[in-house]
Amino acid sequence: MGIRVAVAGASGYAGGELLRLLAGHPDLEIAAVSAGSSAGKPITSIHPNLTGHPAFDGKNFEPTTAETLGGAELIFMALPHGESATLAARLPGARIVDLSADFRLGDEAAWHQFYGEVSYAGRWAYGLPELPGQRERIKAARTVAAPGCYATTSILALAPLLAAGLVEADDIVIVAASGTSGAGRSLRYDLLASEIMGSMSAYKVGGTHRHTPEIEQALSEVLPEPGRVTVCFTPTLAPMPRGILATSAAKLAPAVAASGDATSALRAAFADAYGDSPFVHLLPEGQWPATAAVYGSNGAHVQVAADPHAGRAVVISTTDNLGKGAAGQAVQIANLMLGLPETAGLTTHGVAP
Repeated sequence: MGIRVAVAGASGYAGGELLRLLAGHPDLEIAAVSAGSSAGKPITSIHPNLTGHPAFDGKNFEPTTAETLGGAELIFMALPHGESATLAARLPGARIVDLSADFRLGDEAAWHQFYGEVSYAGRWAYGLPELPGQRERIKAARTVAAPGCYATTSILALAPLLAAGLVEADDIVIVAASGTSGAGRSLRYDLLASEIMGSMSAYKVGGTHRHTPEIEQALSEVLPEPGRVTVCFTPTLAPMPRGILATSAAKLAPAVAASGDATSALRAAFADAYGDSPFVHLLPEGQWPATAAVYGSNGAHVQVAADPHAGRAVVISTTDNLGKGAAGQAVQIANLMLGLPETAGLTTHGVAP
């Protein structure tokens, strides 16, 4: 018998990926699988890829209630924004990994600016283990907020450079492309196959995307001296089901720009930050990340180069938005919270071709 876990909101893409990963986890046992409007439907009617597992065959989604989930030793919440906080309030003392945005932000004003009138629920421990000191905070926490997919990919690309003082904090530009699963499973006109095939489009332009304050918050907290990071973040929709590729550019610190070998200094910062990481990999010089290489994994690939003409560091980073950007990272967090090997049930290797 493994450690009993439950998944709330398991009918969505992130919830389904969580179920797939948990089905192969050596130390976790699936105790409850819940959904909202899909409650009562067979699990494998929504996620046919899970056919053949005893936790799913012949089983239906249960209603998402505290009674359904309360018997688990850890609960994953893959719910819409606003719903996690409501459910968590009914589960005092529970260990929870939340995949929504409900507990990511420490600034209530920023929360209301980007999430409207949804009640502010406070901030939990932030679940990006690769940030300085964050593994120990996650291990000690009872409740953890998993980062967003764009945020994960962007923060991993920039944190080593900012922490080492190699780039300026006030002029960072990020343009990121995401697969359509990042928008969730709800039916929408702009996500119809005939609308997105063979086309790319930008959305939430001009600093309005909800991951902007999350990225700025996390990056500001790694600065060597107290300060504030400012990013210009533009998301784009790519005609692929899953994956994120982010291109980040930050102005080089004067001493780095004048060094004559800025790229080596930038690469050294990444090697120091992620040299022991099981999931984040700095690629060999000249090899650039591709979304296909991390497809289906909890891996993240990064590459950096100095652009001496523009005086900037350019970082390319990629993750699977349902892997390291959501479900995989949630399992990584749970492993740390439960005292299990961080890599249990996860792989850094993508599926190819």
